[in-house]
Amino acid sequence: MESISHLIKVSVPNYLAGLPIPDSISGWFHLGIRDWFALLPPTALLTGLGFMSYRAFCPHGRPAPCGRINVKIKKDIAKVVDTIDIEDISEKAAFCRCWKTDNWPYCDGSHGGHNNEHKDNVGPLVITNKKS
Repeated sequence: MESISHLIKVSVPNYLAGLPIPDSISGWFHLGIRDWFALLPPTALLTGLGFMSYRAFCPHGRPAPCGRINVKIKKDIAKVVDTIDIEDISEKAAFCRCWKTDNWPYCDGSHGGHNNEHKDNVGPLVITNKKS
């Protein structure tokens, strides 16, 4: 605990007091290469803290969720319902569950792009026809 106290009370203030921060605007133009390198670590720390604060507290930097799942399939009707007879399936059929397919109601693999973009794990519903 004593080392943390020493760090906060002595080391950090001594480090900050030793930084080459000019007293005027024109002083910034007279800094040497060594002075600029000495200012890099605290500048990087402040930039990182600022960026993390921005990401945490400013939602306008992120895309707003749409709220809709279906954005293109049969939008002219109130509820999308499809019926498929099992007899119509040959051996196996994959049905879309992500609403991104261009071959509704069958899966065309569009969920792959959706999963990459949204860090999701949706996949098709696969039905197999097991004839006796």
